[in-house]
Amino acid sequence: MTLTRRLSSASIGAVLATAAMTTRADEVVVAVAANFAAPLTRIGEGFTAATGHTLKVSVGATGKFYAQIVAGAPFEVLIAADDETPQKLVDEGRAVAGSAFTYAIGKLVLWSAQPGLVDDQGAVLASGKFSHLALANPKLAPYGQAATEVLKSRGLTNALASKLVTGESIAQTYQFIATGNAELGFVALSQVATPGKPATGSYWLVPASLYGEIRQNAVLLKTGEKNAAAKELMSYLRGPAAKAVIEAYGYGH
Repeated sequence: MTLTRRLSSASIGAVLATAAMTTRADEVVVAVAANFAAPLTRIGEGFTAATGHTLKVSVGATGKFYAQIVAGAPFEVLIAADDETPQKLVDEGRAVAGSAFTYAIGKLVLWSAQPGLVDDQGAVLASGKFSHLALANPKLAPYGQAATEVLKSRGLTNALASKLVTGESIAQTYQFIATGNAELGFVALSQVATPGKPATGSYWLVPASLYGEIRQNAVLLKTGEKNAAAKELMSYLRGPAAKAVIEAYGYGH
């Protein structure tokens, strides 16, 4: 009889503990720049395991997210591809002052799905060996802006203007190249250097001196100010587990 009572008490305790965790668990609505989609998937798994909270993620271009936030989109956290957009949202009162921080420094690569097409100096850009060069829309995506800076640094802006294929985001740009619609293009290193997998095709890691630093900031939006889970995600992004994933995808910090 005593054993039965003990088992019953233990079972009740487990049920109560589970119920308490369920009560505390919440959802965070996140807008994430396309270059960081894969790392966030891994980070999200760790975050859910550690806290019980889940992420509802939308992937796209930072500039487009800004327009959606201004229009009233219910995002609670913005994980941007630049530092200007989060600061602008803070200045406009749409994000929480003091919450923005740099979670990663982005790295740009010139990539082709074809092995051997892209050399380690980027000389292929001036070779005339391709018909289409893909890049993200520089008005919406910081990586697209960085790509235009590289072309300018190499003195190729006018020469390659007729070959440019513009993607709405860095994710669409990657697809243009992966499917062969463009022989090569500028994407994020994180899209090419997947942890545990060999890089496909060929790529040139563009020297940071050829484009402005891609400082990527996250910010807590006003819509998430009262969501404890959103605040916990911001803290988790600063922690060692998230940093390990970020470094594994080739980002600087």
